[in-house]
Amino acid sequence: MFIFTAKLHRGRIAAVLAAVVVVCGVLAATVDLPGASSAAVSTAASPKGIRSNEDRISYLSSYGWSVSAEPISVEELVIPEEFDDTYTQYLELQSSQGFDLEKYAGKRVKRYTYAITNYPTGEEGVQAGLLIYKNTVIGGDVLSSQLGGFIHGLELPT
Repeated sequence: MFIFTAKLHRGRIAAVLAAVVVVCGVLAATVDLPGASSAAVSTAASPKGIRSNEDRISYLSSYGWSVSAEPISVEELVIPEEFDDTYTQYLELQSSQGFDLEKYAGKRVKRYTYAITNYPTGEEGVQAGLLIYKNTVIGGDVLSSQLGGFIHGLELPT
């Protein structure tokens, strides 16, 4: 029978654990594991702390959009208390982006709409809209105001 004893210091243990965490993080970021998702990580800015026009433009540019220097419209809206079938697709669109409009039922929000100047197809009349409640983006979309237009999330289409 063998008995092994060691004197361990808390500082050394903490340093070794920190090194292991760093190495694991680097490996996870660089190694492509089978079955691992290859989805791109969004580099969008935080939806919180959006107080000024510059903040809104910066938020949209974090998605790759170039927009007009000033909003083309600013509206105050009330999120409905109850959502009917006409809102189903819009709620799904917002949910797919990580926004939960149902949390804001009955709340007054502002919708800032900007003209997009760099839509990939070169189409004119494309707009980006942000729904903001208490300096936080709670929803957003990109839409074409043309006849037979489209609507999609804030991510650039691929």
